[in-house]
Amino acid sequence: MSSESGANPARAHGAPARRAAAPGAGNVVPLRPGDATVSACPLGKCDGTGWVETQEDAVEPCECRSLARKRTRGVSSAIPPRYRGVSFDRPPVSDMARRPETRDVVAAVREYVDNIEDMLAAGRGLWLSGDIGTGKTTLAMLVSTAAAEAGRSLAVYSLPRLLARIRRTYDAEVAEDSYLAFFERLTSVDLLHIDDLGAEKRSDWVLEQLYAIIDERYVSQRAVIVTTNLDEAELEEQIGARTVSRLVEICGDPLTLFGEDNRYRPA
Repeated sequence: MSSESGANPARAHGAPARRAAAPGAGNVVPLRPGDATVSACPLGKCDGTGWVETQEDAVEPCECRSLARKRTRGVSSAIPPRYRGVSFDRPPVSDMARRPETRDVVAAVREYVDNIEDMLAAGRGLWLSGDIGTGKTTLAMLVSTAAAEAGRSLAVYSLPRLLARIRRTYDAEVAEDSYLAFFERLTSVDLLHIDDLGAEKRSDWVLEQLYAIIDERYVSQRAVIVTTNLDEAELEEQIGARTVSRLVEICGDPLTLFGEDNRYRPA
């Protein structure tokens, strides 16, 4: 498998065809010119935009919007404060777009963001790997921000924080906070963002948790974006070949960032 930095999973996988509205679903709000393909409404009432046309030629929220909110209840869906202002048009991303060693990866991420609805509808993700401090998390947060702005459900975790959250479910006293309830919410959001994959000490329990999460998202065709400091061989050693194999199917080849640690770059 190539780990070439110019690999573009969005282009390689292609865009899915537009899904037809469910028979008998009634009038749906047409997509605005320039809108990307969106995933079908789980209730068959809208075209995936979250809005339904009424008989009075007005629109009203579809019931699926409340379902999306329920899917994120109990999971971390907020973009961390440090990354809320990131943009392709401002440093550090604009600087990365000009550097020969990182510009191809920035271009691939930008293409994914520009086609965010198509990518999420197809269950396609991204895998960003490379050296510490090269901008992997920043680029991944651009994707998560785009998903949130598109009204899609998401969960954002570093791997250590995600595993700590799973451990807390074992002490839950109410069903809503149970392991199964959290697992269902985590695996049903439109985008799961895991930062620092491979950062946790390897154990049978960690391998089991990661495989269960990634496998469920793989079989249900839901997107995952991951960042890691490890190359593919190292990641297989850390989290298991089965889990890495499914990540490859979801994300395509890793987009690799090389360079010095920008956190220590002199101003």
